[in-house]
Amino acid sequence: MEVILLQRVNNLGNLGDKVKVKPGYARNFLLPKSMAAEATEANLAKFEARRVELEKQAADHFSSAQSRAGRLSDIVVTIPANAGNEGRLFGSVGPAEITSAVAAAGVEIDKREVSLSDGPIRQTGEYDVMLQLHSEVSTTIRVNVVSA
Repeated sequence: MEVILLQRVNNLGNLGDKVKVKPGYARNFLLPKSMAAEATEANLAKFEARRVELEKQAADHFSSAQSRAGRLSDIVVTIPANAGNEGRLFGSVGPAEITSAVAAAGVEIDKREVSLSDGPIRQTGEYDVMLQLHSEVSTTIRVNVVSA
């Protein structure tokens, strides 16, 4: 199935690219999330009419992500959590806790932007957490988990 990308999609293409994907991927992911449209003549004409608007939205989103990355570059977040004598947490610290701690520091992020490669944090200590703010913009913040 051929689709026109309405925004940049990782490992697939950029705005305006006409790509061939499996029908299930298009039907279940790209089309419902308005990331793409079927590559018909009518949709091509609609896309060309809206191209400038879509490119401006993409540029605004990119510049917003860059400015947030600049504000996040020097943030150190401290999260208090219940822990035992050896530093093992009763529970874990996940993206939701990190998001609320960063919001308390003054920068809004979405929990989907938090990337914990090794899973949730289960020990006290300092961790580097990667934030994927845009497909082309990522930054790392320092998270300090302390015993409450």
